[in-house]
Amino acid sequence: MTSTRKTVREVAMDLLVTIDKNQSYSNLLLNSAIEKNKVSPKDIGLLTELTYGTLQRKMALDFFLDPFINNQKKLENWVKHLLRLTLYQMEYLDKIPERAAVHEAVEIAKKRGHKGIAGMVNGVLRSIQRQGLPSLADITDPIERLAIETSHPKWLVERWVNQFGFETTQEMCEVNLTAPLQTARVNLTKTSLRECIEDLEEEGFQVERSSIIPEAIRSYRGNLAHSRAYTKGLITIQDESSMLVAYALGAKENEKILDACAAPGGKTTHIAESMKLTGVIYSIDLHEHKVKLINDQASRLGLGNIKTMAMDSRTLGNHFDEESFQRVLLDAPCSGLGVMRRKPDMKYTKQEKDIYQLSTIQKSLLDSVSSLVKKGGILVYSTCTVDKEENEHTVKWFLQEHPQFEQDDTFTSRMPEAIQPMVKDGYLQIFPQDFGSDGFFIAVLRKKV
Repeated sequence: MTSTRKTVREVAMDLLVTIDKNQSYSNLLLNSAIEKNKVSPKDIGLLTELTYGTLQRKMALDFFLDPFINNQKKLENWVKHLLRLTLYQMEYLDKIPERAAVHEAVEIAKKRGHKGIAGMVNGVLRSIQRQGLPSLADITDPIERLAIETSHPKWLVERWVNQFGFETTQEMCEVNLTAPLQTARVNLTKTSLRECIEDLEEEGFQVERSSIIPEAIRSYRGNLAHSRAYTKGLITIQDESSMLVAYALGAKENEKILDACAAPGGKTTHIAESMKLTGVIYSIDLHEHKVKLINDQASRLGLGNIKTMAMDSRTLGNHFDEESFQRVLLDAPCSGLGVMRRKPDMKYTKQEKDIYQLSTIQKSLLDSVSSLVKKGGILVYSTCTVDKEENEHTVKWFLQEHPQFEQDDTFTSRMPEAIQPMVKDGYLQIFPQDFGSDGFFIAVLRKKV
């Protein structure tokens, strides 16, 4: 029995088909596809680019392809993905010669289908080469044009334009098409920033200090999760926006803290490190397997001041006395619209109704954990989304329903210097274009004495 290893483009096409069919997250499938197909290290970058790039640009690619495909309904799903994948290379990747991309597409079509399909694929791609692509400038509605050009659903673009204005929305949609930078937090209980950077550079990584977060580094070459520094518990892979939560919380040594929706543990471990391994953080998540992730991180980082529990945070009042925590963090389940660069497939599966359903869950969680905050204590509400319904509106609702809380006017002073000017009206809304991090929201509330 002979088996020929799949080419990078075949693996990318299979991935696109699977993501589409199973509504699975691309980041998880990509890693398993690399292992399963034994993709060589030198090809991993190309595979990632082809998969993510084609996903990121799906709506624009379909707009370009549509005039060249006669019978859309009869087109098999994998063929549509093959055409998108090839057009993505032709239109957006300078390093790949068009003839090579077209030739391989035809070969994949022969192998996966039959002569007729191969002929059709060849015909569509040759027609595009001869005639050129339709112009996006022909779309007269600016919102529709921006939606198709940046492959964001029209309802979302419309919603963002209404909330933040056209210019901010355009910047956000455009930056969502770019690859995110990997950042990490240095574990200052084990090493210093300087020593950690030296260790990583010795290992062949290209890293530099973050200009935003004092204990963070940015990586420009190599996956930090594969470093010795990671194995030894010297760093945690975490986005810079997410690191701001520990600053907002402002935990002090020997305090009793609650992290109500804690998995996978990035914020919990950051808080534990900032308390210099003193006090205790109760780190809660609904699912046992996610609680295991928090325990794994705490163990790797050498943090003994974290206690984990698997339970629904809406029932925490049955387990803890009222007013038993100096500080409570609720990093709430949300639509995740701030992390679309990391999960590009999310753009096409989210619906507007999801936002309102999540807002209801967020309110019930806030309601539940608020009774656990001591008088004079802090409640931090955060999300990794960019939507006023889940963010400002939820906080305003909470303050109306819970007059014993007020916005914390010391919030700004706890933030790193670069972030302080961005706190407005007691809120911090970070857009992905602000400093290349995830979109994120933080509000800090204080229980009146």
